[in-house]
Amino acid sequence: MVSGSLSRRGVLIGVSVTLLGAMARAEPVRDLAWRDLLPEGDMSPPGEIRSLLPHDEGAMAARQPPSSGVRYDWNGQIVRMSGYVVPLEYRGTGITEFILVPYVGACIHVPPPPANQLVFVTTETPYDVSGLFDPVTVTGVFGTASRTTQLAEIGYVLAGAEIRRFG
Repeated sequence: MVSGSLSRRGVLIGVSVTLLGAMARAEPVRDLAWRDLLPEGDMSPPGEIRSLLPHDEGAMAARQPPSSGVRYDWNGQIVRMSGYVVPLEYRGTGITEFILVPYVGACIHVPPPPANQLVFVTTETPYDVSGLFDPVTVTGVFGTASRTTQLAEIGYVLAGAEIRRFG
């Protein structure tokens, strides 16, 4: 079960309204890379490198580094991002909520990246996963939203997502 600083219903209603507005404007889809989520001037190591840093298995969430802030550039826009799935909520055999992470092992086997490198993804259509850390590309309405789970603090949300296997 996921606990959050905002109610799940409130977040979903707010994002759904944004989704309808964005779709009505027929905005183009923006492709985002993980580095795009960092504030300008942030020189933190990219997720691909951070996953190679030394780690152990104890208290991963407690070792999450602080975030240097989030960017608001893409709030309310339709974006596409690729990453790996850390499932949170299931409906039948598919997931309806998950954390999109930049590298395999994030939040489970290595400490989570900062909140500005994690995206909380929601979808009405359950996505069948073949296992933990499935590589995916997600498309949906993007925004900043502080979210807390057992695994990590999350800085962004992507709602109404279309999810496709990557690779």
